[in-house]
Amino acid sequence: MPDKTLIVIAGPTAIGKTALAITIAQHYKTEIVSADSRQFYREMSIGTAKPSDEELSAVKHHFINSHSVNDDFSVGDFETQALLTLAEIFENHDYAVLVGGSGLFIKAITEGFDILPKADPSLRAELNLFFEKEGIIPLQQKLKLFDPDYYKEVDLSNPQRIIRALEVSISSGNPFSSFRSKLQKKRPFNAIKIGLNINREDLYARINFRVDEMVTTGLVDEVTNLLPHRKLNALHTVGYSEIFDALDGKISLEQAIENIKQNTRRFAKRQLTWFRKDTKIAWFEPSQYYEILQYIEGNVKR
Repeated sequence: MPDKTLIVIAGPTAIGKTALAITIAQHYKTEIVSADSRQFYREMSIGTAKPSDEELSAVKHHFINSHSVNDDFSVGDFETQALLTLAEIFENHDYAVLVGGSGLFIKAITEGFDILPKADPSLRAELNLFFEKEGIIPLQQKLKLFDPDYYKEVDLSNPQRIIRALEVSISSGNPFSSFRSKLQKKRPFNAIKIGLNINREDLYARINFRVDEMVTTGLVDEVTNLLPHRKLNALHTVGYSEIFDALDGKISLEQAIENIKQNTRRFAKRQLTWFRKDTKIAWFEPSQYYEILQYIEGNVKR
């Protein structure tokens, strides 16, 4: 019998992680845990490119639509809850699939994450106010000053991540990046990591196509319905911030769509920067299903 095996599927947005994860999960007759930090939220579907109802029914998924945008759900919370979920999956299965583009959340499951200081609500309010008044560029510069290492890795278009890192850095007196575990925590499973990528031109074309699809399927209506919640950290993210700007009349809808494409391309580049630092990730193109399966089989501990 093989050891319990977690198959990790990582890579940039729009690369095809969901389709591969479902195929792999069906092959091993198991379940999927999502490590996409935006797909947790029930109210955000189109802008986060959630799996379709058909995809969700094909394989049991965890941490899709599991929380509300009103919930405070940190990477530490995810680590605790997802490990419990995996323990339940492994009671009946030898394999489980973890899929997503949020490197920090994948790291939390496979390697562990140090306990972060609790945020001071007044500091968070102060940073949110700073962001509202000054915009995202001064917020980015503040992070660069406090934690230049994390500045190079974080999605700079996501103020939620920046503000969280600043909260930790300012309140603790130590850079946010210093809290990432230097020693890997022992897990009761073997992790096999698969990274997906294609050439940059094709990836960017996929991103542009996906954004156009989001608009066609109702992104503007989704964001409009979320206007009452716009101050929540979960909504300070690509695909939502730009449409809010258009609804405010700051930019045209056409410009907002172009901005989403540009910011998503930048985000994909940062995702790849993060994942490439992990030497345990084996890289494939999304179409290389049989090669991926062969790699997994060759790395299962028996």
